[in-house]
Amino acid sequence: QVQLVESGGGLVQPGGSLRLSCTASGIIFSIYRMGWFRQAPGKERELVAIISSGGVTNYVDSVKGRFTISRDNAKNTVYLQMNSLKPEDTAVYYCNGQFARYDYWGQGTQVTVSS
Repeated sequence: QVQLVESGGGLVQPGGSLRLSCTASGIIFSIYRMGWFRQAPGKERELVAIISSGGVTNYVDSVKGRFTISRDNAKNTVYLQMNSLKPEDTAVYYCNGQFARYDYWGQGTQVTVSS
């Protein structure tokens, strides 16, 4: 059974930081491209950041320079370090793992940026 379990969300003030974690089980984690997506109320889900099995990263323009995606294959975990958070970063953040035709999602974790 495949599971992706996110943690680390919460309420933070503008300018603050959070680190999201996603731990996978039931897959050969090291071969999967891992990503973080987010969905704000009334909006479509959007890609935030991805990291390839080889460690190549890519980010949506709105988070470049503020967010960092990383992975620890020994721990089957992908991280999203989020700095200088803005109210517009408020959303449910989802972890995704993709390899060939296999595509898995976590349950999501809420991030709220508000004073």
